[in-house]
Amino acid sequence: MGRLAGIIIAVLIYGAISAYLGWNLKKWIGYFRPFRWPVVFWIVFFVIAFSPFFTQVSWLSPLAIVGNYWMFFFEYGLILCVIVNIIIFITPLKNVKIMGSIVVGLFVILFGVGTYNAYSPVTRHLEISIDKSGEPLRLVMASDFHLGILSNKGHLQRFVDLANKAKPDAILLVGDIVDDDPIWFVEEGMDEVMKQLHATYGVYGVLGNHEYYGGKIPSFIEEMKGANVQILMDETILVGDRLYLTGQEDATNKERKPIASLKPTDEEYPWIVMNHTPYDLELPQEAGVDLHLSGHTHLGQLWPNNLITDRIFEMDYGYMKKGNMHTLVSSGFGFWGPPMRIGSRSELWIVDINFAGEGNQKND
Repeated sequence: MGRLAGIIIAVLIYGAISAYLGWNLKKWIGYFRPFRWPVVFWIVFFVIAFSPFFTQVSWLSPLAIVGNYWMFFFEYGLILCVIVNIIIFITPLKNVKIMGSIVVGLFVILFGVGTYNAYSPVTRHLEISIDKSGEPLRLVMASDFHLGILSNKGHLQRFVDLANKAKPDAILLVGDIVDDDPIWFVEEGMDEVMKQLHATYGVYGVLGNHEYYGGKIPSFIEEMKGANVQILMDETILVGDRLYLTGQEDATNKERKPIASLKPTDEEYPWIVMNHTPYDLELPQEAGVDLHLSGHTHLGQLWPNNLITDRIFEMDYGYMKKGNMHTLVSSGFGFWGPPMRIGSRSELWIVDINFAGEGNQKND
């Protein structure tokens, strides 16, 4: 009963905020053309406002697309409406038509910038040194593709082109490869694009929280296998007699193995761990991990959400050396919800590993 009450309260709050946005929009539009059927406006508006709840229903895909874009409007519409309402209330600037037009103009600019940042990925470079013997290694690492309706086949092709251009020894996909359900991966034939990836020692992936949300992990693993991607689930393998690679289950799985139990017995080769969510970096450091790779945070994806991720995680983005362990957290190649990024960028990382020397970071 308590959970049901919480859901009802949350829906009422969400509905009230949505109504506030609708009221501002309706008032601004009314200065250009009076409404003849306001009931129709509110019906359409609330259908759009609640459309995000239908994003995983395949036959409602047009509504799902609207729902993803609505999430962008909800966040930035709320920020801008509150600011403008305060300005109108406490300053002589009372012209709603002009102030509303400024808000709409700013929103269009944010929309354009956000779309560009999401669909124009960049390649970032990291060079590190590990105190072990071996020949230099080059890895391509990316996370959070959220392959689905909007992070689509074309966007995956961008990753394939950039990854192959780097000529890596291995390609590592660090969780949230699909957006909950692999249905879109299958229906859009994305496996044919994924098969184009080329790396000396293969392509490897790990589960993220969204693979668990989708509840279709066996079919997801099978689809990845068909696309030549080996998914590691709480296991450590030797890759090409060059490195030990661990795929740790996501923290969503409360029964996942502790990282120390996945440590290879032979310490001759570097030990690289893919762990989608960077919650606790102390444990892999203490276990002796050489390179720890994560995603999940999206760097907030939309400013100012990064202020939240910065508080939640010890490191929510970029490179850090923690003791002898190198740690890298990516903002992701794709996006969740709206296909926009403000204050972050879709990206992949090229990680060059040298041995017995000092490392440095490079960004393009």
